[in-house]
Amino acid sequence: MKTTAVRLYGKRDLRLETFELPELPDDGILAGIVSDSVCMSTYKTVEQGAAHKRVPDDVAEHPVIIGHELCGVVLKVGKKWAGRFHRGDRFAVQPVVDPAAGDDTIGYSFGSVGGDAELVIIPNEIIAHGCILPYTGDAFFKGSLAEPMSCIIGGFRAFYHSGKEEYTHEMGIAERGRMAIIGGTGPMGLGAIDYVLNGGDRRPAKLVVTDINPERLARAEKIFSPRKAEENGVVLKFVNTSSGDAGRMLMDLADGRGYDDILCMAPVREAVELADRVLAKDGCLNFFAGPMDRNFSAGFNFYNVHYASTHVTGTSGGTVGDLRTALQLMEQGRIHPEVMITHIGGLDAAIDTTMRLPLIPGGKKIIYPGIRCPLTAVADFAAKKSDPLFARLAECCEAHGGLWNREAERILLDHFNVTWDKE
Repeated sequence: MKTTAVRLYGKRDLRLETFELPELPDDGILAGIVSDSVCMSTYKTVEQGAAHKRVPDDVAEHPVIIGHELCGVVLKVGKKWAGRFHRGDRFAVQPVVDPAAGDDTIGYSFGSVGGDAELVIIPNEIIAHGCILPYTGDAFFKGSLAEPMSCIIGGFRAFYHSGKEEYTHEMGIAERGRMAIIGGTGPMGLGAIDYVLNGGDRRPAKLVVTDINPERLARAEKIFSPRKAEENGVVLKFVNTSSGDAGRMLMDLADGRGYDDILCMAPVREAVELADRVLAKDGCLNFFAGPMDRNFSAGFNFYNVHYASTHVTGTSGGTVGDLRTALQLMEQGRIHPEVMITHIGGLDAAIDTTMRLPLIPGGKKIIYPGIRCPLTAVADFAAKKSDPLFARLAECCEAHGGLWNREAERILLDHFNVTWDKE
């Protein structure tokens, strides 16, 4: 059976190709991929090629399919898994197969499965480790965004604070504390805000979100109303730190006491040092953003480490449990990952989108492998109303506050006759 997919052959070497998939083994699954969210991690992988720890050394001879934030439909099940999976089942994935054993990861390491593909063969290794999770939500793009949301959930679980007397670590953010998200209006920052306000078991009393881009700040404040947040018990502030004394501004908003929990979303020395500067006593800094520079470093105040018990942690990815939590929160309608999305496109747009990702403004870019369509900003649909498809999409998104939504996705999939979920 043939598939069309984007494959990585080496550093900055991506190719859109049609090729034969292997025969479906008795312990595998044939699936159709409906949506894939383009991750900055994939861009970093393409920049490194075989030097990336999750990419096989022989990728030039045995290329891998990229894309790990995917959602799809089971089409055929090998007899080993016939009792657990069935034709028509929707699924999301936890891409890291076995963190304890190695670096094999969907979207980095496999030649038969990845998000930027029409059809895939999922091997036994992935299924046996519980990486294929049932999804019953109302939109495929949400299933794709379960993976980045699981990373956010994992990041929040990794916050910790010291026990008062016994030196124990109390996991999670401080209940009714003060929290800051530095560089927090990119797609992952928006997901983190959504999780704080709507999904988490704990909420801070105050949440301060910073950025240096006024357009991103304005969009974030439009999506997350400070008035509504305050009605739900959280004082929400958006702050532009591009000028003035950013540390003083943030300390003033924290009444001079600093922040119990800080999520740093930017791999920038100044951002890390700003976060360190405004930590409260026993404050925890989660360095969430992954730098490409292996020698990336920043100053950290060790006087405060000693006398104020400030500390730092870092997280990359989420667990299967985090992904289950993300899917449950989506299915319950508690979190709204559509706030992260600013662009949609077809499989023919995947290479250019991935290669230029840092240069394309906005949030998450959703690729639908079953269609062919240029990458298009949701905000630009109205300007393309001469095209009947974009006229319908514009009207639909306008009715949903300018956000991508399940009805718009259905319009798109029906227009291009993507029917895997209907068979």
